[in-house]
Amino acid sequence: MEKKASAPVRRPRKAAMAVMCVVLALLLAVNAAAAVLIPPNVTMINNFFNKGPSEAETSEAGEASAAMTEEVASEGIILLDNKNGALPLAQGSKVNLFGYGSRDTVYGGSGSGSGDESNNVTMAQGLTNAGFEVNQELVDFYDDHFVERTGVGYTGNNFDINEPPVSEYSDELLANAKAFSDVALVVISRLGGEGADLPLDMTPSESEVGSSGAATSVGVKGGDAGKHYLELQQVEIDMLNMVKENFGTVVVLVNSANAMELGFLEEDDVDAALWLGCLGSTGCNALGQILSGEVNPSGRTTSTFAYAVESAPSYYSFGDYDYSNVTYTNTSPISANTEPDAYHYVDYVEGIYVGYRYYETAAADGFIDYDETVQYPFGYGLSYTTFTQEIADFRDDGTTVAMDVTVTNTGDAAGKDVVQVYYTAPYTPGGIEKSHVVLSGFGKTGILQPGESETVTISFTYEDMASYDYTGVKAQGGAYVLEQGEYEIKLMNNSHDVIDSRTVTVAQDVIYNDANDGPRSTDAVAAVNLFDDVTWGEDVTYVSRADWAGTMPTQRAPQSREASAEIVSALTDTSVPSDPEAADITFADNGLTLADMKGLDYDDPQWDKLLEQISVEEMTNLIANGGWCTQAVPSVGKAYYTETDGPNGINNIMAGVTGTQYTGQSVLGCTWNQELAGRMGTTFAQEAIAYNISGLYAPGLNIFRSPFSGRNYEYFSEDGLHTGKMAAAEIQGIQSQGVYCYSKHFAVNDQETNRDQGGLCTWLNEQAMREVYLKGFELAVKEGHSQGMMAAFNRLGTTNCAESPELLTQVLRNEWGFRGTVITDCIMQLSYVDADRCVRAGCDLQLALMGLSSPGEETTGTPDGRQAMRSATHNILYMTANSAAEDIAQPYVPYWLYITAGVVDVVLLGLCVAYFVRRHQKMKAWKAANTANK
Repeated sequence: MEKKASAPVRRPRKAAMAVMCVVLALLLAVNAAAAVLIPPNVTMINNFFNKGPSEAETSEAGEASAAMTEEVASEGIILLDNKNGALPLAQGSKVNLFGYGSRDTVYGGSGSGSGDESNNVTMAQGLTNAGFEVNQELVDFYDDHFVERTGVGYTGNNFDINEPPVSEYSDELLANAKAFSDVALVVISRLGGEGADLPLDMTPSESEVGSSGAATSVGVKGGDAGKHYLELQQVEIDMLNMVKENFGTVVVLVNSANAMELGFLEEDDVDAALWLGCLGSTGCNALGQILSGEVNPSGRTTSTFAYAVESAPSYYSFGDYDYSNVTYTNTSPISANTEPDAYHYVDYVEGIYVGYRYYETAAADGFIDYDETVQYPFGYGLSYTTFTQEIADFRDDGTTVAMDVTVTNTGDAAGKDVVQVYYTAPYTPGGIEKSHVVLSGFGKTGILQPGESETVTISFTYEDMASYDYTGVKAQGGAYVLEQGEYEIKLMNNSHDVIDSRTVTVAQDVIYNDANDGPRSTDAVAAVNLFDDVTWGEDVTYVSRADWAGTMPTQRAPQSREASAEIVSALTDTSVPSDPEAADITFADNGLTLADMKGLDYDDPQWDKLLEQISVEEMTNLIANGGWCTQAVPSVGKAYYTETDGPNGINNIMAGVTGTQYTGQSVLGCTWNQELAGRMGTTFAQEAIAYNISGLYAPGLNIFRSPFSGRNYEYFSEDGLHTGKMAAAEIQGIQSQGVYCYSKHFAVNDQETNRDQGGLCTWLNEQAMREVYLKGFELAVKEGHSQGMMAAFNRLGTTNCAESPELLTQVLRNEWGFRGTVITDCIMQLSYVDADRCVRAGCDLQLALMGLSSPGEETTGTPDGRQAMRSATHNILYMTANSAAEDIAQPYVPYWLYITAGVVDVVLLGLCVAYFVRRHQKMKAWKAANTANK
């Protein structure tokens, strides 16, 4: 018998090799896709997969941030009322916690400024940590009635009132609570956040709330028809009445960043009240310490609390307004809505009369009864002790005013006090609009023991008291004007109550323009009217103290109107400005790296040499893909740098990584403590460094134009100077650690409704813009030296803020001397912000990824476009070179490794294929041999 050919040996590895082939084939497909997708998106990919340092590496920084959050809350919480010394409570006493907000506490807001709240100190924990004994039965009751809020996200909110009806409180529960303690703490909470303003109408509805444009017009669950969100709803009134009827000491805790209507606090059976704002990770510890008297409250309001919000002129033109005759279609490939939508608008009819500027001025002119209209003035707050303030010295050299104020603790408890100085400028009816009082400076003492004194010095310049004359009363074409006359310099307890005053006299008008007295000392060029199209582009009647009755609105504006032909033309114009005479850029290899630029002036010739090394392709990638990062630029040795939200703590939405949740920035504003804001900034930056974060989208500098603005929790104040001083201090602290800031949202982005729906057309006069809405940003640049700026979603008139050369180049850079980077707000789902127009206007970075907003041929293929790209690249690199970004940057998988992995995959796949081909050949030969032997 002839011997048969032996069959090839079957080994287990054959199946494994088959699986490997499949896997390698898939990897090859991934790498093929990566060859296309990765080059512009290396940073995005690494941000998704690199979760940053370990918890052990960040714990120390996190602990410091938690301690800082507690300190900010301890100085930002405001004692609103304290009848008969009801507070502080006896240490170690028993307390009942009432109100759904005691369980569903507002620690922050929704949106990019939100944070991880899962490990925050709760109210019950904070009170327990302060030595109180908390009624656990009530805590369990609210746990049992907890309702998860749906619809809360990065661009939405949920305004349901989930307070249990009084019928849910059993007789046994109340009897046990009364037996436990005669003290009741009642929590009233209101939520705010990005993408949705607070509802003006609480008519119950099953409709989902939260999308831009919706919150002002749809109802929510648990509300009362005809009421707005900032009023107590009936279910809350019933609960509060139940508590007042059953307990001897009732303390209300207002857990809301937005100024509510609080007239009910004046009722005799409400003994005390604290404003808490958004408490952050550890603010509840501070609450417990204040209630126990371990900490003396020293916060002051940064909003005017009116008895009725309808008393403010801004109420009548805040919200959802549509043009009826012009639409747009969002063509972004990742947009959730590609249906035609109306363009929107909002009129800032109040002009400069925002917040206290309206109430104090209207009262001084006899238009309103102040005491019947205002409950708590701007700058108001009580203490457990008493203070006196006296002007110890007053200096006036004709250029600068300085006031030394001696503050003495005349009470029985240690505490801090706030010094506030305002001025009253001369006003001529029909002349330049003037607020009756304007904040000119403020300071805060350290802790003063009973009988102890401290002197606080407040100083400012004459030119700080100048008003902007946009109508040409004294300066044709607009200018800052310091009018002749007497200026009262007032030491005040708040915006309404005067302690003492002095007078300075200006002998003649000072007009800060080139034709007269030159620019203000802090301006590089004189300010002139640059926004006439915004001031006069719509037929808006602005409130004027020359005719209160004739200009003050009395009813909500109609929900729509026709846009003029000029507005329609401007909104539908997609042309890109061009300069056919521009010279092209040049390229050269000069052997420089970004590290060589550190410390060099912006105009140093070395920058030109460095920029010559960077290709158009690199510039395009850098400019177009600035979402939560700046891209690597290999030709000059720049690595990629991670940037994150936000004003209230680290929130890396790309990697799903969050740091410590700080209090809402509004609570920091209520401390009135610039030194604390600086230290908070330093601590914040140190935590960012621990997470390898080089830049922060912070702080927020928009204004409390209305208490209904969803994002007020992220902002400081209704006053531009207060905002700017606090922000400048925080920015200095952050940037002292080498982390750069993008101050946001520049500018006049003071409502969420329609902010990103086609670009909200914002109409206001230039005086209001410069004196109120731009003031905080101006101080952030001039005093805080902010290295970055984030352009707002909305439009100034018809021009997107990110495409406005008047805003981003003429005001920001030319007037104020800003040197650094301007980035868009997140435009990934938007198509009406044009990168070609942005880069020419002075907006350097697109907050987008995957090339979704990239300069086109009009820019990359033209000399003037390439010049604009080089300027943008200069601005980005100048900001990053003068930071610690290179030291902070985390390692990442570079593109060449992805390519190497692809090559390895191809080789391995080839070996696998060769193996199976060889196996197949052997098997075929064996079969042939076996057949021949039969």
